[in-house]
This record gives sequence, structure tokens and C-alpha cells, in this order.
Amino acid sequence: MDVKKDILWRVYLCFVFVILLGFLVLGKAFYIQTVEGKYWKSKGDSLQKYIPISAERGSIYSEDGNILSTSVPVYDVIVDFRVEGLHEKNGKRFSDNIDSLCLRLHELFSDSIKAEDYKEKLVQAYQEKDPYLVLKRKITFEEYQQMRDFPLIREGKYKSGFNFLRRDKRINPYGLLANRTIGLSRLDSNKNVGLEKTYDSVLKGSSGLKLVRYAAGGYMPVEGGELDPVNGKDIITTLDTYIQDAAESALMKMLVGNNSSHGTVIVMETATGKIKAIANLGKQADSTYTEDLNYGIGKATEPGSIFKLVTLLSLLDDKYVNIDTKVDCEGGSKYFYGLKIKDSHLGTGVISVKDAFARSSNVAFAKLATQYYQDQPMKWWEHIDRFRLNKMTGIDIVASSGRPTIKKPTSNSWQKTTIPFMAHGYEELVTPLHMLMLYNAVANNGRMMKPYLVSAIKDYGVVIKQMNPEVLVDKICSDSALIQARECMKAVVDSEHGTAHKVMFDSLYSIAGKTGTAVTAIDNRGYNKGNKIYQASFIGYFPAENPKYTMAVVIQNSKESKLIYGADVSGTVFKEVSDKIYNHFLSKPNFDKNKLLDSAQYNFIGTKSDAQLIFNHLGIQYKDSVISGNWRNINYKSNFAGLNTPMQLNSPSNVVPDVKGMGLKDAVYLLENKGLIVAVSGKGKVFSQNILPGTNFKKGQKIILVLN
Repeated sequence: MDVKKDILWRVYLCFVFVILLGFLVLGKAFYIQTVEGKYWKSKGDSLQKYIPISAERGSIYSEDGNILSTSVPVYDVIVDFRVEGLHEKNGKRFSDNIDSLCLRLHELFSDSIKAEDYKEKLVQAYQEKDPYLVLKRKITFEEYQQMRDFPLIREGKYKSGFNFLRRDKRINPYGLLANRTIGLSRLDSNKNVGLEKTYDSVLKGSSGLKLVRYAAGGYMPVEGGELDPVNGKDIITTLDTYIQDAAESALMKMLVGNNSSHGTVIVMETATGKIKAIANLGKQADSTYTEDLNYGIGKATEPGSIFKLVTLLSLLDDKYVNIDTKVDCEGGSKYFYGLKIKDSHLGTGVISVKDAFARSSNVAFAKLATQYYQDQPMKWWEHIDRFRLNKMTGIDIVASSGRPTIKKPTSNSWQKTTIPFMAHGYEELVTPLHMLMLYNAVANNGRMMKPYLVSAIKDYGVVIKQMNPEVLVDKICSDSALIQARECMKAVVDSEHGTAHKVMFDSLYSIAGKTGTAVTAIDNRGYNKGNKIYQASFIGYFPAENPKYTMAVVIQNSKESKLIYGADVSGTVFKEVSDKIYNHFLSKPNFDKNKLLDSAQYNFIGTKSDAQLIFNHLGIQYKDSVISGNWRNINYKSNFAGLNTPMQLNSPSNVVPDVKGMGLKDAVYLLENKGLIVAVSGKGKVFSQNILPGTNFKKGQKIILVLN
């Protein structure tokens, strides 16, 4: 055969083969794209996915700057034993590090799980190639930082299989303090309560997204495939932690001592309507008390005698009576359309309206209301409407209930006995906050303010929304009625026959208000002797001449309570709280500092710049005997300070310094710069440290400071 033909034949054969191969490739590509396209696309999509990036939930602050609710990171430790890095070279990396890792785990968590137990658990999961072993849940940020440096774990998740899943844990640093008002933040936001629920959309922010692709036994982030989360905003409440603590302490003392069922204390700033404190405590099955319900805002009850202010204001505003008008109490007992109304205290005869209010005569106010409003009930109801007792309070918090129930003359439940019973606090249901708003309006010269709990919303420290005081009713009644009503409320405390006189007569400041003792049926079983209990109330304001704060105290007693009357129970709580508020915020001690020079010696440690700033501001003479350095040992006595070198701070970098006597900010700054992790308990200056000064330490080691 000719050589040329032989070569051509082979070339043609190869050419045909290439053409056929090309058609085959194109056909297969067409087949994959059209017929199998959806299948392979789904397989590709399974190798990458978007995972959510949680936004940081905003914090809730008190008006005086303390954190009431915030989020702290916690971590779940998850191990994926499928990663290739653990099985390279017959698992050499795993076997070389497992013993030391388990020993460090046991030392870190100090739990009942021994190092051998950790090893057994991890080895078994390794052999089974467990893709999702939950080793620990909810470890702290400090524990997370230490674990990242443990053997095996420090080699990264693609070689160790260890993953740390971060999530936020909501905490209330002050524990019980205003717990129900601040609310609870749960994983399911629909189950939140309080401010956490009301302002959930503001606090939660919006989640981000991160695109990851499966590779090398795990998911790796795709560069550029990330949408950053928008962190939640902070809210600043109107609450003051000092007033809140005073309210809860006094309420707790009374509830425990008197074996009461539950109670509430609400403190309002008179001029603005700001809620400065709201304490709600209820008795639990184990006889302890906790913030279980928002009794002040969410529970409407029969108010009892504190409702007599409504009757008094109506009568005075319509000029049917003045406070000197005489009324016959008829010995403290009278029938109204077949039903008897009687005074809880000893009855009397003919007295003035002012004295009847001070003595809290049920008969007197039932008679007056019946006399003037029985034939014109809508006129009576119009006053209630103007006082907004038939409307929601408008406060910026979601409560489980709190809707008032006020009868209207046109309703089917209106009876002849309705007015005399409503006049002294029955046949209506209102919350303590409703009544507090009315009393605050009297204290505020007739102007009714909208109560509110949030004063500002901040984003990274910048105020983006400011809540200002809002007037609901510019004038609830005439000036004449207000002046006379305030005089009656002063008589409740100042008059010898006033129901609050024995509890409050010795105050260093003036108080005006009204006591109330309402009979409540247990579980709606009627008011017979075996089923009734008493609700004790006191609502008032102080100082009476220039009111700054208005407060409501409402306590539900139990069958075992020894004290039942408004003055003895709620009046005592009111007095304790108002004393603390007055002494802390309103009293102005007058003294000459030059006559009261302190001769005691004080020693403390701080920075030179801080010390100079303070001494210059206070006008205190000082002498700095140190040439260089920023830290100073400060000795203060008799209005003079000496600044010296704190030798204990000049320790080597791997030696623990002595920080006793330092402020927390300075101590944390110094210790963390050396590489220590600081844990703190208490308040004030550093009193003790668990690692002795002069001791060698390793970076990342924890040191505990006790403040006093």
C-alpha cells in the first residue's frame, strides 16, 4: 500500500473520530442542560446556601443610665467529626491532641465530667463520624475565648471539627428590678411581655445573610456574598433605678410581713407624666414573691374609697357643695334603695364635706352623689368621661388587660343603687394607673398628663427619637374645685381625724392624698364574711405645696393578713418610699464645708489626669511629686492631696499588680492590658483580688475582683 494513502487514511479516520466526539460532547451538553438541567442545578444549589446572621438586640436603659436589659453572647460547642482534617494520616492529629484537650475541658468547666469521660465521648463520636455532637451549651464569652486556644481546637474548625455557634442570651442585670415592666425577651417574640414586647421591632433590628459553599468537609464563606445585619436600637426608659429599688423594697417588706397576695407601687413625675418606678409583686405557690403580673397597669379592680376624689371633684366643679357644706353621716350607716352602705370606721353625725373626705365616710359621699346626680346621671358620667376613667390610659406598654369598666346610664346594668355605690368606689373597675393619672392631674393644677415609660430611642448612642410629655386634658375641672380638693387631700394626712394621720403626721415634708379600703370577693364567690378580702390603697403626692412626685400604692391582702386598712398597709409603703425619694432628690442640706473638714485619711489609686480633673473641679489643693508616668498613689487628708508613685503597679508584664483601692475602670484597663481576663462582683472600689499581687500569670487567665 502506498505510504501516502496510508497516512491520509489515518488522518481522515482521526478527523471523523474528532467530529463524532465533538457531536457527542455537544449532544451530551444539550441533554444535560435541557433534560437533566433541573436535577444538576439543584445539586449545585445544595453545595451552597445562605445562612442568617443574627442582629444584636438593643439594650434597655434606665433614665439614670443603668442597663436594665441587655444581650450577652453565649456559645454552643458543636463538633463535626466528618471533616477531613481529623482523619488525615490515620487520625494522627486527633490522637495526638485528645488527651490534653480533655484535660483542659475538665479544668475549664470544673464540672462532674472527668477528663476520661470527655475522652470516651469524643473518641466514640470520632469513630462514628458523628456530624453534630453537642459538646457544651451556653458557654460564656470568657470560656469561648479560652477554648479557642485549647489543643486541637486552635487548629481551626476545618482541621478540628469544632464549631462555636453564637447566640444572644437576654439578661436583666438588676434581676427582679422592674422585671415585669421591662419584660421578658424569648426566642419566640410573640411570647415577649412588657417593653421587650412593645418595642420588639425597635430592639430586634434586622438579620443579615451570608452565602457559604460546601468544600473540604465543611461550609466556607463566599467572598462578597454577605448582607450585614442591622443591629437593634437602644431604648431609654423613664425609670430611675434608685426610686425603683426603693419602691420594690418597701412593697416586698409589706407583702411578706402582712402575708398579702399581691401589690403594686407606681411613682409618677407630676409635671411630665414620666413613670419613675413601677413595682409589681405577687405571691407564688412556694410563698415567695416575684414580678409575675403587671398589677399596676394591667389589672382593673374596684378602687374603693380612693374613688371618692371623683365624687368630690364632680360636686365641687358643679358648685353643688363646697368643703364647708354640712352633711349628716347618720351614724355611719344608711340604706339606699334597699341596700345598706356603712362606714368602715366609727360613724358620726353632721360634719363638713372636708371632714367627711378626711374621715372617708361612705355614707356622706353616697348621700351627696344620690342627692345631686340621681335624677341627672349623665351629668355625673360626663365628669368621669372628662377624667378619662372610661378610656385606656394610653401608656406605651402592652399589658394583658387594663381596660376599665365604667357603667353608663344608658346601659342595662345601670340600677338605682349604681350612683350611691359608684360614689364610694364600687360598681366600677379601674387600674391603679387610671386613678394615679387623676390624682396627678389634681397635683398638676388640673392638667392630666399621658403616662409614659420610654423617653428616647438611641442608635449607637445618638438620639433618633425623643418622647416628650403629652397633655391629655388641659383642665379637668375649675381652679376653685382644685384648690378645695387639694385642701381635703391635705386634711387626710394633717387632720386629727384623717385616715392617714397616724401613719404620716410626723413627715418632714407635706403629703396630700387619700386612703382606700375596698372589699373584694374571693374568686367572685360573693361578699359574705368567709369569702371577702380587702384591697388597701393610698394615692397621694408630695411635697403638697409644690408637688414633684405622685404615687399610687395598691395592695391586695389575703385572709391571713393582720393589717387590712389603706393607711396601715399602703400608707406605710407610701411613706417609706416617699421618705427615700425626698431625702435623695428633694431635700437640700445646708452646711458650711469649711466647718466640716474631714480629718480622716484616704488612700486610693488612679490616673494623674483623672485626679487633677477632680481636684481642680472641687477646689482641692494637691502636690504631684512624680516626674513621669500616668498612675498615681493618692493620699488625701484635710482638704489636701499628695500624688506619689504607685510602686505596686510597676510590676513586670507577667506579674499580677496590686489593684486594691482602685476604681473598676482603672483596674480593668490595667489588668486587661497585661492580658488577664477580669470578672467582677460588687460595686465601688476594688476590695480584694483572687490572684495575689506579685504572682506570675499566663495570658488569658481569669482574675476575680471583689468591689466594696
